[in-house]
Amino acid sequence: MSPFGLYVHVPFCAARCGYCDFNTYTAAELPGGGDRAGFAVAALQELDQARAALGEREVTTVFFGGGTPTLLPPEDLVAILDGVRERFGLAPGAEVTTEANPESVDPRTFAVLREGGFTRVSVGMQHAAPHVLQVLDRVHTPGRAGAAVAEARAAGFEHVSLDLIYGTPGERAEDWALTLETALAAGPDHVSAYGLEVEPGTALAARVRRGELPMPEGDAMADRQAEADAAFSAAGLAWYEVANHAASPASRCRHNLGYWHSHDWWGIGPGAHSHLDGTRWWNVKHPSAYARKLAAGDSPMAGSEELTPDVRRFERIMLEVRLAEGLDLALLSPAGRAAADRLAADGALELADGRARLTLHGRLTADAVVRDLTD
Repeated sequence: MSPFGLYVHVPFCAARCGYCDFNTYTAAELPGGGDRAGFAVAALQELDQARAALGEREVTTVFFGGGTPTLLPPEDLVAILDGVRERFGLAPGAEVTTEANPESVDPRTFAVLREGGFTRVSVGMQHAAPHVLQVLDRVHTPGRAGAAVAEARAAGFEHVSLDLIYGTPGERAEDWALTLETALAAGPDHVSAYGLEVEPGTALAARVRRGELPMPEGDAMADRQAEADAAFSAAGLAWYEVANHAASPASRCRHNLGYWHSHDWWGIGPGAHSHLDGTRWWNVKHPSAYARKLAAGDSPMAGSEELTPDVRRFERIMLEVRLAEGLDLALLSPAGRAAADRLAADGALELADGRARLTLHGRLTADAVVRDLTD
């Protein structure tokens, strides 16, 4: 069978970052904090429903995201992973990742997670400049992310990733250079670097709208991305997706590759999305509503959609063109194939062996490339 992933959405955060529009909740937004304490029980109940619906299906990747999964006791995360093993089984060499904020982990956390079967940690460093972290509402100190990497290595984690953000209002070129230098000095075998998006409805968007902060400039964003690409490549971290670099094929995030290849996955947790055989569905968002439904024996699903062949083809083009292995040209319509020829002539694509692959110029303009190929 094709690879099958499980995603576990842990929607709790110690503080709300002004740029974030994910389904997350602070303690102040969950009176009594009971939802956090009972999360593992509810997640295991949804795993029971997944097992009843799917039958036997070996899990190849598990990813705990959020939110901040490591706000939960590490024993809770291990209990959920044990639940996956008991209900489905993990494939040999399965990848098991958790996201972590630098301030939410310590040596004991990493030791418990590694002993419990986690194989990979993704640490949300975001930036090294204090004033940028302040704009992003991040609460950790600039050096804490590097220390967390060292602690994860000491606990036996071979695969440790750092997540970075560029283009924050007020970020200077020297700030981003410092961030790249600091991140690489920590010795991760995987780095993700994303340009900041000012999402509607966030506190950051409100500050930009009021004129307190400037919008990120397109030229500066492209410069930051190009600088990151050069720094990561020089350090031996090759790009395999537009925003992701890895030291080797073994260091790539296999769970995310499953998304980009449109494989099946089941999302556990409030607001989690799932995809199975061309059907997509999503859970109720609030942790209390999620827990109540499961305690009553009901599905937490809030809605679903059937993906038409045209939508599935569109999504494959949109996602796979971002990968270093490129896009199968046979997926393109006649108009898309003509656009690929034009993009190749403009230096954004390389066409060879029946595939379209992004050049560096193409990676810097990937969104525009996707629009041209899918129009």
